[in-house]
Amino acid sequence: MYNYTQLKETKVEFVEIAPASDLPNGERLFVELGGTMIVIFNIAGEYFAIADVCSHDDGPVGEGDLEGFSITCPRHGAQFDVRSGKVLQMPAVVDIPAYPVQVRDGNLYIGIPKE
Repeated sequence: MYNYTQLKETKVEFVEIAPASDLPNGERLFVELGGTMIVIFNIAGEYFAIADVCSHDDGPVGEGDLEGFSITCPRHGAQFDVRSGKVLQMPAVVDIPAYPVQVRDGNLYIGIPKE
């Protein structure tokens, strides 16, 4: 999987998602972009987005327990860093996609790779 947060901005298209006020501190928001489910987190006023898929078994990860920047998949306990999608704990061994998030004029935008 790929950490899209590391792409140059010229390689990313930012899509408006919702007003930032729709995502209070400590909450998460699920969206679908181009057939991909993405979950956005507000952690202490910083926004992070990952694909809502566990690389271990393709199950949803977004409803898992969040502790700090680590989310635990509710199915089998794999853990991922929501800032980068990096695997932190097995049974997953492959990172999940992470997407850049921007706030502009009070609205949330997610960066997806240009085709």
